[in-house]
Amino acid sequence: MPKLALYYYDQCPFCQMVLSVLNKTQLEVEMRNTLTNPQNRQDLISGGGRSMVPCLRIEQDNGDVHWMYESRDIAQYLKSLN
Repeated sequence: MPKLALYYYDQCPFCQMVLSVLNKTQLEVEMRNTLTNPQNRQDLISGGGRSMVPCLRIEQDNGDVHWMYESRDIAQYLKSLN
């Protein structure tokens, strides 16, 4: 199972859609709010190249990291893991 971290902020409607899907799963996802913690925003820009949320950081067991930005893609991916 990959290690997951979701970059988000509460006021974003696209983030809320992803959070709704996430709440229906048993997945372990680290939550990284980009508004309450400026370092999370900086990490998102440094790693993924953009400050757009939601963004799911997916770290595979071999250390490869993928950044997924589209809310529908994220929701579909989370559902596929559940």
